[in-house]
Amino acid sequence: MIRSPNIWDTPEVYEVENLASDRAGVIDATVAALHPVRGADLLDIGCGTGFHLPRFADRGARVLGLEPHLPLVRRAANRLRARGSRARVVAGSAEALPLADASVDLVHARWAYFFGPGCEPGLRELERVVRPGGTACLVDNDATRSTFGAWFRRGYPAYDPVAVQRFWDRQGFTTERLTIAWTFDRRADLEAVTRIELPPAAADAALAGHEGLVVDYAVALRWRRY
Repeated sequence: MIRSPNIWDTPEVYEVENLASDRAGVIDATVAALHPVRGADLLDIGCGTGFHLPRFADRGARVLGLEPHLPLVRRAANRLRARGSRARVVAGSAEALPLADASVDLVHARWAYFFGPGCEPGLRELERVVRPGGTACLVDNDATRSTFGAWFRRGYPAYDPVAVQRFWDRQGFTTERLTIAWTFDRRADLEAVTRIELPPAAADAALAGHEGLVVDYAVALRWRRY
């Protein structure tokens, strides 16, 4: 498990990011085109505060969220109770999924696997729990393009998108390259979210050179059928 300081340390700001991210629903539409959501046993790995759990449940899936960080598990459970959602959340890690063999139709993991190498134990667990014909959809950053991609490259120069792509190719995943947007209602929200996603100097440079409330954001949706 790799610590996620953006959501672990500032879940309230990360909630603002979730609300601003992909308001057009490009990612959800692509996932649904790869595998039906309605009627699926759906596992959301690294579900954080559970932002996506009730949304999947409202679309007719039987939803289980998995999150390793206990404060976020509690937040997710509170969200589900407040909304009267049928979705569930449990504490656990991708490397040891608390699920029976062949018990899941659709796996969703958003910004949880983009480091590539090191994910092998979790990927072996996907092979165990996903039913034949099921699909895993892992939503990653695409650091090769877009405004946010350029910010990400400057902020994390050690990140090697070519090596990461080769890793996913070797693992048998297909990559769909999507473009979404951060769309904010206030400049203060854009600035706060940028500062939890980038190191301070990179965030300062990004914000100084960007006007407006919308940031184009490249995504690599990596998927595999089992």
